[in-house]
Amino acid sequence: MEIKSIILRHVKMELLNPFTTSVGTEVDKDFILVEVKSKSGQSGWAESVSIMEPIYNEETVRTNWHIMSDHLIPILFASEIRHPDDVSEVFRPIRGNFNAKAALEGAVWDLYARERGVSLSKALGGEKEKIEVGVSVGIQESEIKMLKQIEGYVKEGYQRIKVKIKPGWDVHILKAIRAQFPDIKLMADANCAYTLNDIGHLQRMEEYNLMMIEQPLDHDDIIDHAKLQSHLKTPICLDESIHTFEDARKAIELGSCRIMNLKIGRVGGLTESRKIHDLCRDHNIPMWCGGMLEAGIGRAHNIAITSLSNFTLPGDTAPSSHYWKKDIIDPEVTMEDGFIFVPQGPGIGYEPNRSKIEDVTLYSRTFTK
Repeated sequence: MEIKSIILRHVKMELLNPFTTSVGTEVDKDFILVEVKSKSGQSGWAESVSIMEPIYNEETVRTNWHIMSDHLIPILFASEIRHPDDVSEVFRPIRGNFNAKAALEGAVWDLYARERGVSLSKALGGEKEKIEVGVSVGIQESEIKMLKQIEGYVKEGYQRIKVKIKPGWDVHILKAIRAQFPDIKLMADANCAYTLNDIGHLQRMEEYNLMMIEQPLDHDDIIDHAKLQSHLKTPICLDESIHTFEDARKAIELGSCRIMNLKIGRVGGLTESRKIHDLCRDHNIPMWCGGMLEAGIGRAHNIAITSLSNFTLPGDTAPSSHYWKKDIIDPEVTMEDGFIFVPQGPGIGYEPNRSKIEDVTLYSRTFTK
C-alpha cells in the first residue's frame, strides 16, 4: 500500500434530537473525517469519534487534530504499510490517543479493502450477512416522553432498548418501562454514574429483568466492577474501562464483567477490535458494538466489525435516519425488520457523498507524502 496523501476535515452535523446521558447533552456533533488516498487513485475513509469536551474520555476533536497532524501522520508517511495491521504497530510508540489512532487506521483498512475489491467485513473476517439492531434512548425530560419514545422504537422493530440512567433517573424509570413493555430486551447504561456504595440500589434494578447494566462504576475501573458483579445476578457489561486487549484480558480474568461492549475508537482501531473479539469469543463473553453518534462513515465501520461471529447481542448501530436529517453517505444506512444488511461492495460498502461532506465541513487540511 502506497499512501499518497491524507485529508483531515473538521465536520459539524446537527443531531435530529438532543442526546442526554449522565455526562452531558449533545445537540450537534463535531468530528474529524479522515480520507487516506493511495497512488492507485483510491480513497479510504473513517471518522474520529471524539467530541469537543473531554467528558467521555480525555480526547477531544482538537487533541485528535493535533496528534494526527503532528505525530501520527508523519509516522504513517515514514512507515512501510503492507497490511492495515501494521498501522497499530507503527503507532505503538505514541501512548494512548486511541480515538486518533483508530481514525487513521480505519481509513487505511477501508483503503486496503477497496484496493482488493472486497468488503471491509470480509477483510476483517466477518461472517454475518445482517446484524441485529438495538437503539439507545437518552435521559428525557419526563417519564411520559421516555415511554412514548420507546413505544415508537418498538413499533419500528428495534430488537433491544438501551436506556441511559443516573442517580435519580433509574429504578422508577425501569419500573415504568417494564410495566408498559414487559417482554422487550432491556438494558441500562450508567456511564460510570455509581459507586460501590450503591450496591443495594443497583440490586433493586434486578427485578426488572435487564439484559445487563453497562459500566456502572468509574470509567477506568476493573477491580471494583469485579466486586460489584459478585453481588449482582444481572450481567455487568464493561465499556469505558476497556481500551486494549490487555484491559479485556484482565477484566475477564478478574470476573469484572459477563458481557463486553466494543467501540472501535475507544480501543484504537479495527486491528485491536478484532483481537478483543477473538479473546471474548474464546472465553464465552458475548459482545455487542456500541455507538458514539457516528455519521454514516463511522457507522459503516461499526457494521463491518459487528459482522464478526461473537457480536451476538444487538448493538447501537441504528440507521442514519435515527440521528441525522441527511447523512454523508450514499445510500444511507437503513434497517429492515430490526436488521441492517452488511454491505458487500468494496470497502465500507457505502460511498461518501462529497457534496454533502463539503456542506458540513468547517475546515480541512491536506498532508502529502
